[in-house]
Amino acid sequence: MGEALAGHPRIGQRLSARDGNFSAGEQAGIDGADAQTLAELAAGNLEYERRFGQTYLVFASGKSADEMLQLLRRRLANDPAAERAVLRGELAKINRLRLERMLGS
Repeated sequence: MGEALAGHPRIGQRLSARDGNFSAGEQAGIDGADAQTLAELAAGNLEYERRFGQTYLVFASGKSADEMLQLLRRRLANDPAAERAVLRGELAKINRLRLERMLGS
């Protein structure tokens, strides 16, 4: 699963769509988030990585920074097996969206 996550930036990381990065548009809910929320996301990302050994991944399209932070906090309570299942589901949603965009559907 590590390779599948390698191309995904941390939630809340500032990105540029000019770089051809799909994540910039998908994480648009981060735009306008206050400094406190961004700091909590950054700290949560690090805690998640320590706990689960991988990048926190969430289907971010249509979600605000606060929503992504709340999901992160809830998922930190998962055991590793449950979190792997959630992670696979989130990755599937992201891949589906990107394929639909690429195919124009």
